[in-house]
Parts: sequence; structure tokens; C-alpha cells
Amino acid sequence: MKIIERLYDGSMTLLTDLYQLTMAYSYWKSGKAGQQAVFNLFFRKNPFHGGFTVACGLEYAVDFLNNFRFSEDDLSYLATVKNQRGKPMFENDFLDYLQDLSFTCDVDAMSEGTVVFPHEPMIRVKGPIIQAQLVETPLLNIINFQSLIATKAARVNLAAQGDPVIEFGLRRAHGIDGALSASRAAYIGGCSTTSNVLAGKLFGIPVGGTHAHSWVMSFDSEPEAFKAYAHAMPDNCIFLVDTYDTLKGVEHAIEVGKSLREQGKKMIGIRIDSGDLAYFSIKAREMLDREGFEDTAIVASNDLDEHIISSLKTGQNAAINVWGVGTKLVTAFDQPALGAVYKMSAIESRQGEWDYKLKLSEQAIKVNNPGIQQVRRYYEHDKALADMIYDIHHLPGEKMRIIDPMDATRRKKLDTRSLTFKDLLEPIFRNGEMVYELPDIREIRQGVKDELGLFHTGVKRFVNPHSYPVGLEESLYDLKTNLILKLRNTENGH
Repeated sequence: MKIIERLYDGSMTLLTDLYQLTMAYSYWKSGKAGQQAVFNLFFRKNPFHGGFTVACGLEYAVDFLNNFRFSEDDLSYLATVKNQRGKPMFENDFLDYLQDLSFTCDVDAMSEGTVVFPHEPMIRVKGPIIQAQLVETPLLNIINFQSLIATKAARVNLAAQGDPVIEFGLRRAHGIDGALSASRAAYIGGCSTTSNVLAGKLFGIPVGGTHAHSWVMSFDSEPEAFKAYAHAMPDNCIFLVDTYDTLKGVEHAIEVGKSLREQGKKMIGIRIDSGDLAYFSIKAREMLDREGFEDTAIVASNDLDEHIISSLKTGQNAAINVWGVGTKLVTAFDQPALGAVYKMSAIESRQGEWDYKLKLSEQAIKVNNPGIQQVRRYYEHDKALADMIYDIHHLPGEKMRIIDPMDATRRKKLDTRSLTFKDLLEPIFRNGEMVYELPDIREIRQGVKDELGLFHTGVKRFVNPHSYPVGLEESLYDLKTNLILKLRNTENGH
């Protein structure tokens, strides 16, 4: 699916920060534009104080890269950009260079739906430094948001314990694109349907919905409103019962449900959108069951998230079996950004060899890992055991240790002779040509569910989750340490 082309008419190549273009100009001016470099996209902390993250957004990223080129309109605009002295920021020869520029990098990435952890590269870009630099901002924009929402959706669906979750956050989402990409990511994370009809059309997500309070208020009485809705939509009857009095609303829904039953139709459910959801759902269940509506669903909404759903299900014994989640899902209400970054980890020397690079910082968490990295996930008895970040030029042996990049005392020995493994970064582009077959969105969604099933329950809990073992292969850890010491000594004049 060509998402970018379907959503936007025209080039999206200028969806970037100005400093990417000023660096690109400076690379070109310095004769470095073609120098080969490697960049990694990764994040430093799991969101929502959780124990995992779900990779999402690759299809958008692939489509963006497939369409990466500067249009005449883009270049005309760049010709108008001025520097601090009021002069053109970019000379015409550079704009001519951009006009002929096409994407020729190698890209490796984790497939959408992969469960990923801090410091693991989700995307690796290798190629001419000017190109690898120019795609930084759009890749971060795409992957940051969609991975955040897919992770939130996965957490909500874990809390629901198999109950269907309806995503209906369109009206509260952050703009049009925020709503569309959130609906897509929420479905990948496990939601069963969306209220977003355009997302249904674009992505093939099942759509669902009932009626609002305004429908009931437009009639002289609630029973009249329910009867009219049943007449208009006899095969889509989920009645919103809390416009005036929730339990009276349940009674009115039951009466209309009986009429539907006489016609050979079915009342699918009722929805409660306010008040004490546990109390009202329990009372509603009793009322429905007493009248023979045991299979009528009770849908709950009202600013739900994984913590409220978990409390309602396990702590309050609520009789809710479908969950409508909107604002707190599509806005990632309790953490509005994933914080993924894009850092250079290697650059080609004049001799044609790779020089490994890292960024120093006073904060250890901001010191990135060097090398041309791959992530290998080890499994024992069909369960995920540990992840190793290694350099592709130093393949792991049969016996090794992984070392936590943030805590050298956290080490884990791995005897791989009895383990199976999978390398998580897959080839997506080679020399700018796409070599990857994009999976269907339903396949990705099922993959998230299957992936989460491979991890210990403790990794998925919401409070004080277990820290899944992720570490650098020992020789890569040593290389990183030596690079840090070398750079520190150079800074200090030694």
C-alpha cells in the first residue's frame, strides 16, 4: 500500500528539520556527501514505565523512502530560504545536486510488531552520509509515534485479557494524521476495531460504532430513541444506556431487545459511558441475564486505560466484556513521546575501513553504542531468553556473555549450543531498492500477540515489570569502553 501517496498529494521530502539540510549542504560543500556512514534508530527507555515496546510504523517509513526525492516545488522553496544576513542559504549548484539525488542506502529494520527493548537498533541505515542524514527526522517522526501507540494498545489489550477493545479516539487525536496513524498502530497493538472510518478504508481495519447521547436526546423519550435506532439498524443494536438514568436505560434496552428477538434479530449489547462502571455493569448483567440476554455484551467507555481496565476486571469483578478506549490510547496520555533517537555509529575512513563512532555525554544513558549493529534474540524452550546486540563483523560464538550497556555488573552467560535464535534486523532496502515484502496488517497484529506470548509474564506487568536481559556482546562492550576511554583522554589532552 502506498500510504504517503494516498494521504498526501505531493512530495514529503521536506518533512524534516532545517538543520538536516544545513548539514547536508555542509557535507556537499566539504566533499563528504558520498562518504559512507551507519546510523541507528533506537530508544533509551520503555514507555509508560513498562517492560517492553512494540515496533511500529515501518510501512510508513518504507513508503517515505520509496518516494524520497526533491520535487521542483521543493527546490523552488529552498531557493527562497535565507540565512541570517538575508542571503540565500543554499547555492544553486547544491539545489541542482538535490534535484538529481535519489535514495541509494541499505536499510535494515525490525519488522512491525516486533517486541523491542531499550538501546536495540530498530532501524539501521547505511549509505552516503548526506542521504542517511536527510532521512533522520522523518524516520523518527514515523517510528516514535506509531511505536508509542502500538505499545499502549498492547498494554490495554493485555489488561482486557482477551476481551475485544474498540479504539475510538479520532475526535481527541492529535490532528488528522495523528488520528490515522494512531488507529493503524492501535489495531496492530491488538485493538479489534476502530471508529475511524477513513482508517478502515485506508488500512483495512474493521470499523465499529453505535450511537451517541445526542441520538437519545433528539427524541421525546429514551424508549422511543432505542426503538427508532432498532428500526433503522436492526443488526447493529448496541444501546447507549446512560443518557439519563443508567439502570432505567438498561430496562428500556431490554424492552427493545425483546422486540428485536421477536423479529429474529439480536440486541448485540449495551454501552455504559459514565458513573461507577463496576457497579452498573454488574447490575446490568443481572438484569440482562434475568431476561434471557446472556449473550448481550456490556461495553464500557469513559477515559479508560490499562490500569483502569485491570482494576475493573481483577479488583472489582466488573461484568464488562467489551472495552471502548479513546483519548488515553491515541494520545498516549500518560507519556506523549517515546524519545527514540538516531545516532551515527560508524563512518568510512579515507582508507575504506570502518571507524566506529559514539557520542560522549555526562549522562551514561546518552552514550550510544558503536559499530554496525545487529540484534540477536535467543530462545529456550520456545520462550525468549535474552537479546544480544553485536557487531556484524564479529559474529557471536557458542559461549559468550552479554553485558548491560547501562550497568556493567549485569551480565549474563549464554551457551548457545542448546538455544535457538533469530536476528531481528531484516533487509528492507539494498542500494535504495526495496527487497522486503510488506506483511498484511492482520498478520502484523497477530504477530504482536504471538511475540508477547514468548515473554515471561513479569515483562508484561504494569507495576515494576521484570527487566528482560538485553546486553552488548562482550567484545562490542569492550570496544565501546575503549572508545570512551580514548575520547576522554583526547578531551583531557592525554
